[in-house]
Amino acid sequence: MQFPQIRMTSQHAQIELDIQQPVQSIEQPQAELDLQQPPAELTIETKPSKLTIDQTKAREDMDLKSIAKRIEEFAQLGYQDWLEGLARAAGEGDELMMIENGGDPIPEQAQRNSEGTELEFNIGYIPSAGSVAIDFQPAHVQIDVKTNPVINNTRPQKPIHHYQPGKVHVSMKQYPSVNIDFVHLKYKGINYEQEI
Repeated sequence: MQFPQIRMTSQHAQIELDIQQPVQSIEQPQAELDLQQPPAELTIETKPSKLTIDQTKAREDMDLKSIAKRIEEFAQLGYQDWLEGLARAAGEGDELMMIENGGDPIPEQAQRNSEGTELEFNIGYIPSAGSVAIDFQPAHVQIDVKTNPVINNTRPQKPIHHYQPGKVHVSMKQYPSVNIDFVHLKYKGINYEQEI
């Protein structure tokens, strides 16, 4: 027995793509580098230290005096002796003027003038303590630094960019289709039969 059949065949659609790739180019030119660094300005002012040692008093204590000092001392001593001698002569003259008042001033004056002054001595140190004068002034340093900023004349370069966009062309490579076939299909009418 033959059964009626419907046979269907189909064909899928196919799309064809024609693709043109994009083109891109990027160039980066080097920057123009211009840097200058002026040197710093350094100024140093130095006042040297000063050490002063004065041994004049110590040398005088050891009787190592300068000529000027000896002359000054002798002049002072002579002047002092002159004043004392003047006072003594005036006093002795006054005593002799008043001889009528009694007494014997001439032997007394002779005895007084013949005796020297009584000398005194105690423990002494040569040179005496503190006779060396020391003075010290420390050094002074003044430092001035002047920094100079960097001179930057660098020029950056912009990138060179070329871009060509891509293209896509779409077309139908194969259109869809459906094919239907009938097998063993019969049409029956009134007293009529036909195979389709």
